[in-house]
Amino acid sequence: MRDLVFVGYIALIMLMAFKRPFLFTLVYAYVDIVSPQRLSYFLLNSIPLSLILFALAFLGFMVSDDKKDVRVSPRWFLLILLLGYCGYTTTVAVEPVAALEKWNWVWKALVFASFMPLTLRTKLRIEATILTMVLCASALIVTGGIKTAAGGGGYGSLVILVDDNSGLFEGSIISCVAITIIPLILWLAKHGTIFKPDWKVRIYAAALIFACLLIPVGTQARTGIVCIAVLGILLLRYARHRMLYLGAVAVIGLVALPFLPSSFTQRADTIKNYKADESASTRLAVWAWTWEYVKEHPMGGGFDVYRQNRIRYDITNSGKPGEAPVPDAPDVKEIVDEGRAFHSSYFEMLGEQGFPGLIMWLIIHIGGVWRMEAISRMYRKRNRPEEAWVAPLATALQSSQIIYLVGSLFVGIAFQTFFYMLIAVQISFDTYLTRRRKEAAWRPIKNRRLQNEYSAT
Repeated sequence: MRDLVFVGYIALIMLMAFKRPFLFTLVYAYVDIVSPQRLSYFLLNSIPLSLILFALAFLGFMVSDDKKDVRVSPRWFLLILLLGYCGYTTTVAVEPVAALEKWNWVWKALVFASFMPLTLRTKLRIEATILTMVLCASALIVTGGIKTAAGGGGYGSLVILVDDNSGLFEGSIISCVAITIIPLILWLAKHGTIFKPDWKVRIYAAALIFACLLIPVGTQARTGIVCIAVLGILLLRYARHRMLYLGAVAVIGLVALPFLPSSFTQRADTIKNYKADESASTRLAVWAWTWEYVKEHPMGGGFDVYRQNRIRYDITNSGKPGEAPVPDAPDVKEIVDEGRAFHSSYFEMLGEQGFPGLIMWLIIHIGGVWRMEAISRMYRKRNRPEEAWVAPLATALQSSQIIYLVGSLFVGIAFQTFFYMLIAVQISFDTYLTRRRKEAAWRPIKNRRLQNEYSAT
């Protein structure tokens, strides 16, 4: 029965998309984020749904879209270059079978991110894509928030829609995504036009933000805790009454603290007590191994090169957070491990794609932060009512990317499709505004030319 519901729903929105082909792009985003194939027993997971939808989205763009407004930016070319470079490193990967498995979904993420700026050429389409990303992510976040509020959750035990520990269903990744979209939710609640910002929209936005904040509690992912701290700092930057904001945050934190499960606070304490935490010590050892590996192999080792690592490190015997050390145990315990994942997007890029890949990846992301800052400052100075939405959206996209960049320090999500969609929206937003400014600059010249021709006749 569940399969029939999913098939019927997707068939319905696909029929709507044949009338407006751009909707295929949004349907692809839905399928990629929510992954209904994983929720299906046999109908959807037996067909290449993502490939079919991307083909229809590209065909719709080629047949029905007006190409004269298509614009690209330097970061778009870097996405294409990164795609080609990742393809090359896959052919020479030291773990060829595992590398090919990862390449099978990475190339789709990069190709779709490269395609989106070609079709997101209007404000309505940009807003519709942001709304789709938020609502699709909310399908997972609301489910996890409800389970957390009902007393469920725990590290590695919060089941969101389906018992799967990969993609957005993994605790650290969904925690990062949940906090990342909060600036976008705030923008939609104030400046959205598809759903007018009335009281119903604001109530849902507030409830969704609350669910987003619950996800790190339910998953007990330290990445989410760090992301919340970054979000608080970013909101402080734009707060009008900063002392009042700080006071409100302190009061909310004190009120919420008694309601947090003890397992959550104990796990959060390992952030500062990392020397006694095996997980944190493993990451440091893997990062050290990655740096030594890349010094010998500056072009990287291809996808999943971490399978080559052999690490040895010591942790202190201080017991679990909040507990006394184990009596009669040595002060230092030696840990030997192998094949441990990077647990950092930066070291993931460095180890797999080497210095060239890491540099391209950093330019793509840091370039986005810089461009959104430039747009925000430019349009705050313009102060035109019809452009009131621009600076806040630039700030929201920038804040989301900064949260991702900090969160990705501690989780390997360098190629997660959701964040490449975010980059594609930034590029589309930037090129759309550039085109509008050029059109506005030429309009007075055209008007004067017409006036001169009229006077001459």
